[in-house]
Amino acid sequence: MSSICIHNATVVAGYAQMPESAVLVEGQNIVDVFSERRFAQKHFDADDTLIDAKGAYLVPGLIDSHIHGFCGVGTEDLSADAILAMSERLAPFGVAAFCPTLYPMAEEEMIAGIRAVVQAMGREKGATILGIHLEGPFISPKRLGVQRPETVRAVDLDLLHRLYQAAEGHIVNMTVAPELKGMRELALYCNNVGIVLQAGHTDATYENMIEGMQAGIRHATHFFNAMSRLDHRNPNAVGAILIQPDLSCEIIADGKHVHPDLIRLLVRDKPDTNIVLVTDALKPTEQASGPFIANGEEVYLEDKLFHRKLDDVIAGSSLTMVEGLKNLVGFGIPLEVAVKMASSNPARILRLPKMGEISPGYFADMALLSKDFEVELNMVKGEFVYRK
Repeated sequence: MSSICIHNATVVAGYAQMPESAVLVEGQNIVDVFSERRFAQKHFDADDTLIDAKGAYLVPGLIDSHIHGFCGVGTEDLSADAILAMSERLAPFGVAAFCPTLYPMAEEEMIAGIRAVVQAMGREKGATILGIHLEGPFISPKRLGVQRPETVRAVDLDLLHRLYQAAEGHIVNMTVAPELKGMRELALYCNNVGIVLQAGHTDATYENMIEGMQAGIRHATHFFNAMSRLDHRNPNAVGAILIQPDLSCEIIADGKHVHPDLIRLLVRDKPDTNIVLVTDALKPTEQASGPFIANGEEVYLEDKLFHRKLDDVIAGSSLTMVEGLKNLVGFGIPLEVAVKMASSNPARILRLPKMGEISPGYFADMALLSKDFEVELNMVKGEFVYRK
């Protein structure tokens, strides 16, 4: 079997930067990580591929666990072709894997969207489709953001079971409001079938959040956004996430959804293994020209945020994962910590085997980034899905 060796790289493994390093790939897997000195001593066959990284950062493939769409296609298209197009269009941006995220919709539309993702899985030519993130429908009508109120539901275990059956077991994570009646029973169901629950779009009190943690809701969706605010008499959802070290959370690192100083506070006070970089990117992200449509509504882009044209409310993000990584470093977060937030943390929290690390035995999911965070190449399971 021929091999691929990327050498003379600064390997960023989540715990340290390792300059003058090499990574050897055979088939889908990383088989060795070693020094440039050892690389010079190794023998390679004529059909092996050797790539000189010239000191660039070699990072684990980026994992976006919360993304609605990209480059003009999205989950709301209810189409396997749209999900496959997302996979291809994410590849030049260093993304190795993603969870297509569905908005709350009418049941028949949700099932159509779920089936579209399932039909696309295994046919990717770019980033791996991990499975489905359901952002609702069991969320609070008081913290909708731009979700449509008519699509929000009370907890309904029969509905969840129908969605799970349509997904053929491929629901990876689900955003819920912990305070809703019947949530404990729903949480127990999800824990039994392996769905990671996230507190989000929630008006929960602090006590609701603790009860949610007891039932297995240990992750949180787009921290600070669409959740009950910190109060000195009731810490609420924001306070619970800050106070409880075992409660992990997503963060949208565009500098707009959350102030950079609050991100620094979060990294200072929470274990850095429990913070996950996401984009929450909308369908028109990186779309060349309008009209821009997200979740069936026209939006416009201003200062890197999409706003709903109807009322100017912030509709979502235009962030890419590699931009988020660059932003975190610009906010003063160490590169190895930022990389952890974009790779090994989501892999561990979402229980993804063999993903998120540059280590022997792991999938060969790696992105080569210039020191200016330009993507030079992207490899997914040992195959080049993008080379600049």
